[in-house]
Amino acid sequence: MSPDSPRPSHEEEEAEPCIVPGCGAPSVRHLALTEARKAFDQLPVKGRRAPLCRDHYREWKKSTKEARKLDRLAW
Repeated sequence: MSPDSPRPSHEEEEAEPCIVPGCGAPSVRHLALTEARKAFDQLPVKGRRAPLCRDHYREWKKSTKEARKLDRLAW
C-alpha cells in the first residue's frame, strides 16, 4: 500500500441494520448471537453474529453487567 493511497475507512462501509425486531438503525457493534440472546429473547435465527445499534448495545451491556462481572471474577 503506497503512502498516497487512501486507506479504507469503516465509516464508508454500509452498516448493517440492527437485528432487534422493529429497530433497523445502523449497527455499530456485532456480538455473538448467543450473547445477544441473553438480553433480547426475540432475535431471529440468522447467522452467528448479531449486529446491534448503539442503543441496543448499551441495553445489552446494562442487562448483562452482573453476569459478565461474575465471569471475570471466576478466572
